[in-house]
Amino acid sequence: MKTSNDPSGRPDALRSLAAARPDALDPARLAGSPRQREDLARILSEVTDRGSARSPRGRRVLKPLGAVAALTAVAATAVVVTSLDGESPAGRPEAGPHSSATTVTDARLVLLSAATKAEAAPSEGTYWQTETRSESVDVAGKDGHLFAVRDTSSSRWSVGVRKGTDSLLVSGLNSTVAPRTAADEARWRDAGSPTTVEVAAGKGAHRAYRLGTGHPTVDRTAVGDKIYALGPRNVTYRELRQLPTGTAALRRLLERLHIQDDTAGQGAERSAWLLRVAADLVTMPVEPGVRAAAYRVMADLPGVRLSDDVSDPLGREGVGVTFPGTDRTPLGSVRERLVVDPSTGALLADETLLTEPSARAREAGLKAGTAVNYFATTKATWSEEQITVPENARR
Repeated sequence: MKTSNDPSGRPDALRSLAAARPDALDPARLAGSPRQREDLARILSEVTDRGSARSPRGRRVLKPLGAVAALTAVAATAVVVTSLDGESPAGRPEAGPHSSATTVTDARLVLLSAATKAEAAPSEGTYWQTETRSESVDVAGKDGHLFAVRDTSSSRWSVGVRKGTDSLLVSGLNSTVAPRTAADEARWRDAGSPTTVEVAAGKGAHRAYRLGTGHPTVDRTAVGDKIYALGPRNVTYRELRQLPTGTAALRRLLERLHIQDDTAGQGAERSAWLLRVAADLVTMPVEPGVRAAAYRVMADLPGVRLSDDVSDPLGREGVGVTFPGTDRTPLGSVRERLVVDPSTGALLADETLLTEPSARAREAGLKAGTAVNYFATTKATWSEEQITVPENARR
């Protein structure tokens, strides 16, 4: 056995121990091995799916002040390429058999890795800017002649954090409403190719869609010096920068906000509320340490389901963070899921997945696993320049 000596001639004890280590205990050989997975699953086995009670939603990622309607009118669809339980997509080889506890463990570790990456992001600038693509699916027509339509668009949101700067939201960019598939287009033509269609909006209400392209809209989203909604409160940039970077301290703050929110529920609804507000924080111009703490809060909420091998609506791979419970909609039961990029710490998408289609949705060709709403973030960064408003934007 060869050992390394320091300049004094004494043997290096650590190198000597490493050289004497059996190959079976080499950490490099343990990485990714079944033994490593089993050990991690045992250590983190307290992270389990604690049920799926009903929980309210309705809060959108990046909810702007003064422009709520502009964002909540945007919705989307996507096809899920992996199950909510973390199974591999069709055609992708499995790394080997592993338990559901191991899958949850791996997903939690990936989410915590995203927290570490988030800490390294640039911390400040003049404008916090995000770009999103969104799409929604609804069912139009009469029974026996139903077809699905999709509403797609993009948006740019630039939040000014310095004194004298504006916060602008340009929504409805490249807006298009059209039949969802070729089969839907054929059924739409059979219905007489209507230019305006109505879809159910719940509780007997209806919403009209005009097929074709639309114009973008621009809104100023700040209310005085308040630039974001954090739970039940509107907050300033200074307040955002003063949020705690410790995981326990941030969770205590979010729990206090939960108590202040008259619309918040308990049990699974409480976990869903905390997850939504923590996810909102990830998309705001907070200190990188706050963004990382928000991910750590999300990783340990009861009832939240983690999946380590999912794709967002744009095909980008990440870890899935699924809300507890389901909601009833005119299209059937739905469940909300976030997709996080562990390599950058970015929140890629917020999507609403159809879990049990209604009769109307099934007749229009919608299946379980289809997302009926998504917001996919394609950019989230600091900039020194304000965004340009298109000349045809409605104000």
